[in-house]
Amino acid sequence: MKRNRSALVVVLCVVMLVMAAVPMLTVQADYGVNWTGTFFADNNLGGNGGTQTVVAGINGLNFNWGTGVPVVNGAAVTGMPADNFSVRFTSTQNLTPGTYNFTVSSDDGVRLYVNGGLVLDAFVGRVLTTDTRTVQITTSPVNLTVEYFEGIDQAILQVQWFLVSGGATLLPGQTQVFGTPPVVATAIPPFTVTVAGVKAEALRTGPYLGASMIGEVAAGNALTPLARNKDEGIYTWFLVNTGTKQGWISGRYVTLTGDINTIPVQATIFEQIDGAPDVGAIAVPRAVMNLRRRPSVRTARLAQIPWGAEVQLIGRTIQGGRNFWLQVRYEGQVGWILASYVTVKGDVNVVPIR
Repeated sequence: MKRNRSALVVVLCVVMLVMAAVPMLTVQADYGVNWTGTFFADNNLGGNGGTQTVVAGINGLNFNWGTGVPVVNGAAVTGMPADNFSVRFTSTQNLTPGTYNFTVSSDDGVRLYVNGGLVLDAFVGRVLTTDTRTVQITTSPVNLTVEYFEGIDQAILQVQWFLVSGGATLLPGQTQVFGTPPVVATAIPPFTVTVAGVKAEALRTGPYLGASMIGEVAAGNALTPLARNKDEGIYTWFLVNTGTKQGWISGRYVTLTGDINTIPVQATIFEQIDGAPDVGAIAVPRAVMNLRRRPSVRTARLAQIPWGAEVQLIGRTIQGGRNFWLQVRYEGQVGWILASYVTVKGDVNVVPIR
């Protein structure tokens, strides 16, 4: 018995030594290296004509900018605001072929492309949300693209991936029954608007009845809006791209499909031009005029301008080739008046069209 017990102790020691020599399998997150980010001073990846800044040599997409401006590689990105900016990150990564879990957290919207294929489409305004996608990598290197936009408040982006190597890896908060795959988030069906009840809707430069008309959107075509705005106060307006033009249509004559909350709320140029400079033109009302906050009778009245008063003319909208609404400065207030009852003194061609 003594010899058998000694032999058992020897065997157990050998087994323990062998187990100690075998490395433990760990799953490590990878954020990638050498990313390049193209930043835009709008929340539509340059679609609204914002300032563009390129930053190279970014090691990992793991940012929490809070409510401040984006800071990368220790420096604030030139020309970027704290809100309403966007960025396209690109990189080429050497990944071992196999199965990967890509985990993306963002506040607000994000898209992920792997070798040109859209893996995650959550380009919508939202609070901090984490999505997981499982991707099979068969060749290397791998081209990755991440598109992100910040609307308002917090700005957070984190992109990482885990090598599964043929077996599913549980992520924090997931539960799994043996033999079943982990739950993977699915993309939200797109929200669409379709003009209905009229032959066509006016496409305008802003979400107001008096914004410049730049085209029409025919009935029957379902479009996925880029943004929404209800500053006019009655109907929600939607920013759409027709394929040839981008502008705003009223929600009065549209049918909606999907969850409107997936569409980000977006400000417009009309919120940015109240401080426009004097260009030397003068507007003279031929009647008592209501000064409106925006070019629409649905917006708040700021004041009344008396007949014959001379006020600075600093902006205008057009419709049918004629002046539609005029942006003026009156007794320290900036607002809009209808052009049909106004005489213009000076060169109206120097007045910016909005």
